[in-house]
Amino acid sequence: MNKGEREALAGLLPFEAEPRLPNDRRRLLKEFVMSEIRTSAGRPRRRPLRPALLASALALGAAAAVGVPAFLGGGTPAYAVSRNADGTLTITIDQAKDPKPLEATLRGMGVNAVVDYIPMGKRCSPQPRSTSFLSRQEAQHPADGRPFLIWPPGTDEPAFRIDPAAVKPGQTAVLEFSVSGDLQAAGVWANISRGPVAPCTLVDSDEAPLGPPSGWDD
Repeated sequence: MNKGEREALAGLLPFEAEPRLPNDRRRLLKEFVMSEIRTSAGRPRRRPLRPALLASALALGAAAAVGVPAFLGGGTPAYAVSRNADGTLTITIDQAKDPKPLEATLRGMGVNAVVDYIPMGKRCSPQPRSTSFLSRQEAQHPADGRPFLIWPPGTDEPAFRIDPAAVKPGQTAVLEFSVSGDLQAAGVWANISRGPVAPCTLVDSDEAPLGPPSGWDD
């Protein structure tokens, strides 16, 4: 079929010959495609995480593995948590299938955290999940120490760091991970709530998958 024949056929269709994705969906698809391109140059099974909430970079001290990972078939760990010399924790995720073991590990290491995995095309509801999240300024530039989410993580591994000391008594850390089709963690949003955190109910969505909507704390 030549070009003229294709154009004539397209003119008979009741819909656009080249469907257009909504802007949010187009942006998300572009992010995952770029992630795939970056990954193809290195290890094929992991992707570098992109935080939705950025924090200042700090030097990474010597690390000693202390987390108890959940294992997949064949003995492959689904995730790992290590404690660094400066008190921070480094988390790597090899398969984002069930967030509860990682949540339990973090709680066992002294971090009162809620962990959720968000597949493509889904989103946690309700949003925001707390009425008392720290503001962006408070989260990224706390007056009394490091932010909870530390980025870049100070390692070449597809990992990130958190500071347990940022979560004060009575507070709850929230970690939401976007998950690609092959169960790889492709992004992270993190914040700390001073009050209750609503459970994550996954709903269909064309919006960005992580965290509250834009402008929620303006």
